[in-house]
Amino acid sequence: MKNPKKKFLKLPEFPGGKEAFKKYIRSNLIYPKKALEQRIQGVVHLRAEINDNGDVLDAIIEKGLAGGCNEEAIRLIKNVQFGSVKNRGLRVKTRKKFRIEFKLPPEKKISYKLTKETVKENEQKPKKSYSYTIPLGPQ
Repeated sequence: MKNPKKKFLKLPEFPGGKEAFKKYIRSNLIYPKKALEQRIQGVVHLRAEINDNGDVLDAIIEKGLAGGCNEEAIRLIKNVQFGSVKNRGLRVKTRKKFRIEFKLPPEKKISYKLTKETVKENEQKPKKSYSYTIPLGPQ
């Protein structure tokens, strides 16, 4: 039987755990306008340094995206307050890696297609049709 690993140092964690952190990211992420216009999506990988009080001191992009996504990911992580930890009188800085996903919202469009038909001998009114697209929401 193996001995369980003993952890000497406690690490700062987001209050509520991983699911609460994911919910925070989803609710606070503001998709950059430039990234929306250029249809940019993907994942920003970054690393942050966190002190024993749970404050984010520094965030560095390891693998990023264009269109303002990197700046938005850094803004999100720098605004996070992690839980503080006590490590037997030691003040410890830790580094954590994060993945912030930028996924484009589905396009909101309604398309209609109406066609014009010719008058048949037995019919009295010709049938008309038109085609247009209505974009929904900000573009």
